[in-house]
Amino acid sequence: MVLRFFLFACVFLFISCGYDRDNPHDPDGVNYIGKVSSRGNNIANYKTVQIGDQVWMAENLDYDVSGSRCYNDNLAACNKYGRLYDWATAMALPSSCNNYSSCASQISAKHKGICPSGWHIPSDADWDVLINFVGGSSTAGKYLKATSGWSSNGNGQDKYGFSALPGGYGGSSGGFYGVGYSGYWWSSSEYGSYYLAYYRDMGYSYEGVGYYYDFKDILLSVRCLQD
Repeated sequence: MVLRFFLFACVFLFISCGYDRDNPHDPDGVNYIGKVSSRGNNIANYKTVQIGDQVWMAENLDYDVSGSRCYNDNLAACNKYGRLYDWATAMALPSSCNNYSSCASQISAKHKGICPSGWHIPSDADWDVLINFVGGSSTAGKYLKATSGWSSNGNGQDKYGFSALPGGYGGSSGGFYGVGYSGYWWSSSEYGSYYLAYYRDMGYSYEGVGYYYDFKDILLSVRCLQD
């Protein structure tokens, strides 16, 4: 299914420096190292959270690399939601991988892409593990969305500390859509052998997590997963 229009549709990894900020839904809290503009791809700059057997970033990647953009090219949006990336940029692959050909031979099982060392772009199967652990696709959004930041009373329970925010997306034609209402996250998995890749989405008006594929040249958020 191609995204073309606005869709309304712990054991934690503690890092030696920084300070803890409690997660109200988990007595152990989430480790937090202070936010700075463009936090790069050093994991020490990000919150992390363990959910089941997986350890995820608990916020979107904000690594200023060529090919990435802030929503509406506004730095404040990057500070809040992280940066948006086309698929080839997120995967640290040649831009030709966004075109009418498969780059399957260049994708590793735990594909690092632009993630910090020891972390990788989650595959479609990795997303499945997360979503199944938190109760399945029909309700996972409710438990993964942050307790604030979603428009029209669309906030979630943030039961596991994933703290998903509605960072919107950048379209192939250059426009930006959906901030405050929808969030979209790349996987490392291509759809077939063409110019499409899988992603997951959450929206303000539904409790589930969507499962789609779209053109690789649109701009979506990135969450990294520990190897």
